[in-house]
Amino acid sequence: MQQLQKKTKKRWFILSLLFVLTAINYLDRTNMAVAASSMSQELEFNAATMGLLFSAFSWAYGLMQIPGGWFIEYVGSRISYTVSLFFWSLFTIFMGLGNSFASLFGIRLAIGATEAPAFPTNSRVVASWFPAKERATATSIYTAGEFIGLAFLTPVLFWILENYGWREIFYVTGVIGILASIVWYFLYREPSENSGANQAELDYIREGGGLVETKSEKQSITWSQVTYLFKHRQLLGIYLGQFANTSTMYFFLTWFPTYLVMSKQLPLLKAGVYAVIPYIGALCGVLLGGYWSDTMLRRGASLSKARKLPIICGLLCSMTILGANYVDSLNAVIAIMALAFFGQGMAAIVWSTVGDIAPSDSVALAGGVFNFIGNLAGIITPIVIGLIVQFTGSFVGAMIFISCIAALGVFSFLFIVGDIHRIEALHHDESQS
Repeated sequence: MQQLQKKTKKRWFILSLLFVLTAINYLDRTNMAVAASSMSQELEFNAATMGLLFSAFSWAYGLMQIPGGWFIEYVGSRISYTVSLFFWSLFTIFMGLGNSFASLFGIRLAIGATEAPAFPTNSRVVASWFPAKERATATSIYTAGEFIGLAFLTPVLFWILENYGWREIFYVTGVIGILASIVWYFLYREPSENSGANQAELDYIREGGGLVETKSEKQSITWSQVTYLFKHRQLLGIYLGQFANTSTMYFFLTWFPTYLVMSKQLPLLKAGVYAVIPYIGALCGVLLGGYWSDTMLRRGASLSKARKLPIICGLLCSMTILGANYVDSLNAVIAIMALAFFGQGMAAIVWSTVGDIAPSDSVALAGGVFNFIGNLAGIITPIVIGLIVQFTGSFVGAMIFISCIAALGVFSFLFIVGDIHRIEALHHDESQS
């Protein structure tokens, strides 16, 4: 009779929680991009200073990825997300109290550090709750939370800016995050501990390669596990690819609203409306990338082809951002930006490759290393663009820079990543040597 049991769909409810938390995550990353023009005017920051301030988040975020991955393996997904979300939201509120470069830089460092466990936790949760054939779709859905939040809430943030001021943006977004952390704590459980998932669903996930038995108990993580993750070309290749894809993303998360105000002389509210279009493009790219990848898998394509083809095509689309240098029409510029961000969104399924490749005992840790390498772009890109704008007075060089980095990602997936398959766990590998 158990074989005839209809499987529950608790994994999709868990995914909806990830979707909401990811939307909040990106809202708290980009709120400063909306506040930037008014903040810089009030506090008299130049473009190079704003570039440094934009990069502060990623300095701490990147450096804390490996410790963040260890933290997740040690306390489990439920506690790690609760603690992370609560504290980054609290520091977001503190951003509204900043009055100097030093105070704002320090608070952004704190936000970056406390956000570090978020995406490795997402990767761990998806690897635990979803079989391989649904993993890219699941990744694309929670990633879509980034862009749905940005698309529909960015105009709201501009409205708050216009009517109340830049500080109120941080107060509102911070309070939302604190409330969400409480919701996650009470609603999330691992698959084997979740009473809402029946045995048929657990068997379906397990038979499809999902890590149903992922423990929530504390686990010891050794330095040898970290170094082991750097010994495989598959992981090195996706690390480089994530760096390339993240470079495009960080342009849109940091400098894009300023680009519209400064280069296209748009008033604040109009910039907020136009900024929505590329975010919707990214949303479409995310959903198409996940659907395309999993559809290829279901139709018999290899895992390597199903993952790599959407990523490579997405990075090629991102390279078209260079075309913004050669058109004058605002509509044409926005169309090019939408295509570039569409490509970045489609390539975002690179996150699903972490769950496909990482050793089964180090999924969150591998996600931390992956996000650490990828978010070096969050340090480099805002600073480089800020310096380009400061010394040239335009964004032309910035578009060239972003296009070249996207090309580097194409190279990585074509020639470095190779075959996509799960790497043996370290203890297993050692036992075989």
